[in-house]
Amino acid sequence: MTIIKVTALCPGQGAQALGMGRGWYEASDAARAIFDRADAALGDSLGGRLSTLCFEGPAETINRTNVSQPAIYTCSVACWHGLFGEGAVPRTAAGLSLGEYTALHLAGAFGFEEGLDLVCRRGALMQEAAEASDGGMLAVMGASEEEAESLCAEVTAGGGVLVPANLNAPGQIVLSGDSDACDRAAAACGDLGWRATPLTVAGAFHAPHMAPAAEAMRSVLDAVAVQPLQGEVWSNVTAARYDASDGQAVRDTLVDQMTSPVRWSTQMAAMVEAGCEGWTELAPGKVLKGLMRRIERAAKVSNNDQPDATFSS
Repeated sequence: MTIIKVTALCPGQGAQALGMGRGWYEASDAARAIFDRADAALGDSLGGRLSTLCFEGPAETINRTNVSQPAIYTCSVACWHGLFGEGAVPRTAAGLSLGEYTALHLAGAFGFEEGLDLVCRRGALMQEAAEASDGGMLAVMGASEEEAESLCAEVTAGGGVLVPANLNAPGQIVLSGDSDACDRAAAACGDLGWRATPLTVAGAFHAPHMAPAAEAMRSVLDAVAVQPLQGEVWSNVTAARYDASDGQAVRDTLVDQMTSPVRWSTQMAAMVEAGCEGWTELAPGKVLKGLMRRIERAAKVSNNDQPDATFSS
C-alpha cells in the first residue's frame, strides 16, 4: 500500500456520458483491468457488458439509476488505477453522493467487487423507490440555503414534500420531492428572480421518497465488514471526516445519506479549511471542478476525465 498525497474527488450520479472511461481503458492496462473485473463480476445483468454500455450506450440505458451508479463507480476506480496504480490509497477522499462509495473503496473500506455489488444494489433500490413514487428534482440558481428552505416550506404549506437535496455550491441548490411541488417551486423561482431547471432524473433522490430504499440498503450494508480506513474520507451527511476505525458509523451514515441532503458546499469548505491539497477529480466528467470554482477558487482541481495527452501506461 502506498499513500498518495492527493485529495481524490469522486463524481456522483449525473456525471455519466456516452464514451465514459474509454480513454482510460485504451490508454492504461491498470484501468482496463478494472473494467474487465467489472464485466466479469456483472456479466450481462445490466442489459449488456458494463464496458460496452459505458463506451457505446444506448443513452437511455446508461442514464438509468441502476446502471449509471455502477458505471460511474467503475469508471472512477479505473481512472484512479490509471493515474496511480493498484495498491495506491489517497491521503484524503470525498465523493458526491454515490461517489462516497468510490472514496470509501479507495480508502480500503471494502474491495472493488464488494463496492461494485453495493452500488449495484443501491442503484436498483433507488430506481425501484423512484418508480414507486411521483417525484422529481429541481436545480435552483441564485438562492441561499435558508432561502431554499423557505421556498420549500412555502410551496408545501398546503401539503406535499419538497426539501433541499444537494447543497452543491453557493447559489446552486437542488430541491427534491413531489413532482407537483417541484412545479410550484419552479413557478415561484421566476417571481423571485432565481433560475430553476427541472432535472432529468428517475425520481426524488435525497428526499423522504427514498426511505424504502434506505431501509433496504441498511440490511445490505449490515452484511458488509467495513475495514479500517487507510486514508481519511469525508461524509456528505456530516461534512466531517469519518472515524477511520468505526465501521458501523460508515454503514449508518451511508443509509442516512439516501434521505439526507448532500452538504457538498459545506464539506468542501471544511476540507479547504482543514488544509486538504492536491485536489484530483476522477473520471467521468468535470462537475466537481466546476463546483469548486464557486466554493473556493483558490483550491485548484486537476480534472482527469481523459488521460493527459502525454500519458503512457
